[in-house]
Amino acid sequence: MLVPWSPLRVPPTRDFPTIRRSLLFYKVFAYATGTFLLLVCLEVLLRYVFGSEIVVGGALGPVALVQPEQVHSVGGFNLSLAVLIAHGYLFIAYLISDFVLITVMRYPITRFILIAAGGVVPLLSFIMEGRVKREVRSYLAQRERATAPAPA
Repeated sequence: MLVPWSPLRVPPTRDFPTIRRSLLFYKVFAYATGTFLLLVCLEVLLRYVFGSEIVVGGALGPVALVQPEQVHSVGGFNLSLAVLIAHGYLFIAYLISDFVLITVMRYPITRFILIAAGGVVPLLSFIMEGRVKREVRSYLAQRERATAPAPA
C-alpha cells in the first residue's frame, strides 16, 4: 500500500522515534495555529463589520467592545491585537514544525507548501493535521510490518 505522499527517499527505521516526535510537534502547532486563525477571523469580523475591538480590564469593565480609536483612552489590554500577534508567532512555529516533519519524512517541498497553507486558510490546519497524522502513522506502521522479523 502506498500512501498519497510517499517520501522521495525512504527514511531509515532509526529515524522513526524522531518522526513520531516531529509529528507530535506538528500536531500541537497545527491545532494552536488553527484555533488562533479562527480567532483572527472573529477579530476581523468584529473590527471591519462592527467597527469594534476587544479590550480586557479597561475603564468600561472586565471585557468591552470599543471603537478602534478609543482603545488607548479606555486603557486595559487590547485582546484583539494580542490575538493577531499570537497567531503570527504560532504560524512561525507551525511552519518550523511543518518543515521538520517533511525533512524527517523526506517529503518533497511541494508537500511543505500544501501543509503550510493550513496556517492561513481557516479550518484547513485541522483537515491537514488529520490527513498528515493518518498518512505518517500509516507509513510508519507499514514500514514496521515490513521490517519486523517473521514469526517462526
